Amino acid sequence: MLMYTTAPELTEAYISTVWETLPRFIRSTLLLPCPCPALAQRFHCDVTIASETFQYTGSFKFRAAYNLLSSIPHQRVVTASSGNFGQAIAYASQLLGKTCTVVMPSTSARVKIEAVQSYGGVVDLIDVQHVSRAERVAQLLHEQPDAFQAQAYDDYRVIAGNSTLGKDIFCSDTFDIVVAPVGGGGLSSGIIIARDYVQAQTEIIGAEPLLGNDAARSLKSGHLQQNAQEPQTIADGARTVSLGKLNWEIIQHGMADIIEVPDDLIIQAVRHCFRYTNLKVEPTGALTLAAMFAQPERFAGKRVCCIVSGANVDPALYAHILAQ
Repeated sequence: MLMYTTAPELTEAYISTVWETLPRFIRSTLLLPCPCPALAQRFHCDVTIASETFQYTGSFKFRAAYNLLSSIPHQRVVTASSGNFGQAIAYASQLLGKTCTVVMPSTSARVKIEAVQSYGGVVDLIDVQHVSRAERVAQLLHEQPDAFQAQAYDDYRVIAGNSTLGKDIFCSDTFDIVVAPVGGGGLSSGIIIARDYVQAQTEIIGAEPLLGNDAARSLKSGHLQQNAQEPQTIADGARTVSLGKLNWEIIQHGMADIIEVPDDLIIQAVRHCFRYTNLKVEPTGALTLAAMFAQPERFAGKRVCCIVSGANVDPALYAHILAQ
C-alpha cells in the first residue's frame, strides 16, 4: 500500500483498525452475482453488482460519515452536500449525540432535503450560481467557531470509511475490474485503498458524468482539473467542481481509466436497474452500469463488479425516467 503525502495518517495500521471497528455500525454491501443474464450476454462478461442501496441512509456515504464523526470530539458539525453525505452526517450526528448543519444547493432533490431534516439536521439552502458551497460553509464556520467541518471526500477518515465497501468486495470474490462512480473521489479513493491493502490485482475504473468530467480530464492531463461551476448533470451526487487533493493523489496513482458517461446513458442505466435487477437506483448510483453501456468492449471477457452507490432519487424524477 502506498504512502500519501497529503495524508500520512492513511496507513495500513489505520485501515486495519477501521476494518475491525466500523463494520459493527454499518451494513455489509449487497452483492448480486449475475443479476441480469441479459446483461452478461450483452457485454460478454461476468457482472456482479455491489449495491449500497440498502446501506443506512440509502448510500455508501454512511460508512464515511460514521467513521469521521466517531473520531472527533466536536459537538457541532457543518458540511456541504447535494444530499447523500448530508443525510449520512445528519444520521451519524443523531446517533453520536451531535448537531449538524448541511449546506445544500437549492436544486437538491426534495427527498434528500427532507431526509436530512428527518434525522435532525439543519438544512441551509443556497443558490450555487451566486455563492459556492465552500463560501457558505466558511461563513457558517465563522459564525460557529467551535464547529467541525466535515469534508465529503477530501479527508483520510472519509476514505478509510469508504474502503470498507472495498473490503466487502475484495474479500468476497476475485474480479478483473471494479467500476466505481466518481464525483469528489471519496468512494473511488476508498476502493483503491482497499484494493492495495489486500494486494489484489484488480483494475479500478471510474465512471463520471460527461457534463462534469474534471476527474477524467485530470487523469488524462496528469494535473488536477476543475469545472468552471457545478455541472448540471442528472447525476446530482457527482455535481462537484473538482476532486479533493488527497483523492486526486490516490486516483492519479491507482485508477486505470475514467469513462465519461452522457446523461442519456445514465437514464438508460437507471431504467435497466429497475426493469432487470429489481433495484431502485439514483442516477449517480447508475453511473457504473452506464459506463458499461458507453464502452462495452472495455469489459468483454472480464469478471466485473459494478458499484451501485445509492438509491436516494427524487420520486417525480424517478417516475419520469421510468416512463420514458
